[in-house]
Amino acid sequence: MLLINTEFQIENRHNGCLFEIYNLQLEMNIKGYFADVYNELVNKVSWPSWSELQSSATIVMIASVIIALGIFVMDFVFRHVMTFVYSMFY
Repeated sequence: MLLINTEFQIENRHNGCLFEIYNLQLEMNIKGYFADVYNELVNKVSWPSWSELQSSATIVMIASVIIALGIFVMDFVFRHVMTFVYSMFY
C-alpha cells in the first residue's frame, strides 16, 4: 500500500515494513504553473493574423458546405435506389 506522508515522501508498507521509495519534490506551485502557462501563450505561441484567420475560416466553411452537399447527394441517390429495389419485391 502506498502512502504519502507530511514530508512528501512516498512510502511502501508491505508486511509491516516501511520502505522509502521516492522523495517528491514540488517543482512549482499553482501560481507558478499559471504564470508559466501565461508566458507560453503570450511569448511562445505563434498566433495567426486577422487576415489569416479569416481566410482559414472561409476555407473551413466552404469545405463544410461541399461535404454536406456530397452527403446529401449520396443520401438522395441511395434513398431512391433502395425505394426502386423495394418496389420490385412488393
